[in-house]
Amino acid sequence: MQKIAIFPGSFDPLTRGHENIVKRAVPLFDRIIIAVGQNSEKKSYFSIEKRIFFLETIFADYPSVEIDKYTGLTVEYCKKVGANYILRGLRTSADFEFERSIAQVNKKLYPEIETVFLLTLPEYTAINSSVVRDILRHGGDPSLFIPEGLSLG
Repeated sequence: MQKIAIFPGSFDPLTRGHENIVKRAVPLFDRIIIAVGQNSEKKSYFSIEKRIFFLETIFADYPSVEIDKYTGLTVEYCKKVGANYILRGLRTSADFEFERSIAQVNKKLYPEIETVFLLTLPEYTAINSSVVRDILRHGGDPSLFIPEGLSLG
């Protein structure tokens, strides 16, 4: 059986922390599907197409990494694509408590799924998409916080 992991998120925008989690997970799984969640109730900074483009650009040299989009429950998407793992990055203890609750619910909904947590490297702990969006809204330069070579313009 192939080890297929879903790395779900909004990636609005992609950060160096996201990039690092995926690159560190590549040797652990046969396939990683970065699944961009679409939430019609949430106002995104970047369009879904732009976010997918950013992800495809950064992971173009990683044949085991695929980019997709989905709506609805993550576990339903996992069933649809045959994934048996959900990949999540943890920055803080608050992230752990939040993600642990979601992982336990997902396990109840889909007993075959396992959630795998990777700790964020210390230098990426303070980085999240909200911080990058705030920098962009105020005309700042987010280049320290997004993958090298990625242009959000």
